[in-house]
Amino acid sequence: MQPMELSGLPDIAGFLSGAKRPLLVLVGPTASGKTACAILIAHEGKGGSIKGKGIEIINADSRQLYRHLDIGTAKIRNEEMCGVPHHLIDVLDPKEEVTAAWFKREAERMIAEIHARGNIPFLVGGSMLYVSAIIDNLAFVATTDTGLRAKLSKRLQDEGAAVLYAELQKLDPEGALSIDPRNEVYLLRALEVCLTTGMRLEKAKKKNPSPYDLLIVGIDPPREELHRRITQRVHAMFAAGWVEEVQSLLAKGYSADDPGMLSHGYREIATALQDHSPEVVKADWELQERIAASSRQYAKRQMTWWRPDPRIRWFTPQAANRS
Repeated sequence: MQPMELSGLPDIAGFLSGAKRPLLVLVGPTASGKTACAILIAHEGKGGSIKGKGIEIINADSRQLYRHLDIGTAKIRNEEMCGVPHHLIDVLDPKEEVTAAWFKREAERMIAEIHARGNIPFLVGGSMLYVSAIIDNLAFVATTDTGLRAKLSKRLQDEGAAVLYAELQKLDPEGALSIDPRNEVYLLRALEVCLTTGMRLEKAKKKNPSPYDLLIVGIDPPREELHRRITQRVHAMFAAGWVEEVQSLLAKGYSADDPGMLSHGYREIATALQDHSPEVVKADWELQERIAASSRQYAKRQMTWWRPDPRIRWFTPQAANRS
């Protein structure tokens, strides 16, 4: 994790002194440094500025819910946690599908347990809908139209994800921002909701007052710096063994079509390994650039989603002075 300084953060201790059911939240685009920032905030509390309270982090990154997906998700390692408890990491098999409704139930359960221990829950992650499920207390509309789902699945096979995503953008331009066009599970679900209910995703997911006292902090790095960090991180992941990680997943019986493998880069690497050796794939600079470009597009969708939210207190982290 890259060292950083947290000047510019809101007064967390002051907020907590008056909060009855506090929930800290940290959002930001991919590769913005959320993991390092969260650890620093948690240790600031542990050091005494938040007296008598321990901070426990709840993961809100959909990719980090999956076991075995470590390098390509930038999953925090045990030694990087620095003694800060982390929850909802490595809880699902890559073959399991996950929904925002499932995440809401599990995250709310963890929040209740942390409050019961007298500690402070800290929701950290970049999955827009998962974060919204908690901070907006979403109530999800149930839809069960198996015939429509079958038709959409057939269209996906025949026409491809790009065509269906373009249709979703026409039906619900704002809601489409929260959907990765390559995540076929989410794409089909979003289209099913729009076509079945006749509502945009925001309306189908009813917002309610939050049961928590919220302090939402957002990391807002300069655009050029973020793009540099994204590209640099993708290259570093390849050097750290991302291709070998995907090869190991395929050897375990997972496939490019499993829900966990729809995470950024995993499917592309798995597909490349069907035709080339790991050595060739690892040296494929063009593949790395495509994955980096996709990650930059995702970061843009994240910021487009969060930027209008007046509750978010934005700050720009500074690199730590090592002198």
